Amino acid sequence: MSTITTEEVRLLAQLSNIQLSDEEVDSLKEDIPNILGYVDMLGELDTEGIEPTYQVNSLENVFREDVVDQGSVTRENLLSIAPESLENQVKVPKVL
Repeated sequence: MSTITTEEVRLLAQLSNIQLSDEEVDSLKEDIPNILGYVDMLGELDTEGIEPTYQVNSLENVFREDVVDQGSVTRENLLSIAPESLENQVKVPKVL
């Protein structure tokens, strides 16, 4: 595996929008190859026949019916209380 240079660590920090001290850069120069080596080691594992795990704590999403509640307010009621309206819409100041 190739060694990570100080410039590469600083570029990664810049792309990640984090500021690193010189000590942190030196520490990451040693840590990044170890992390990448671990990821490579995980890639060598035989995972054939193993189901993907998306949720490890057995939580399930609770869905509700997608029903639109019109409520008791009508368009005419809302337009009548608007300061200005034009062509069945609320008129607002131009925003640039």
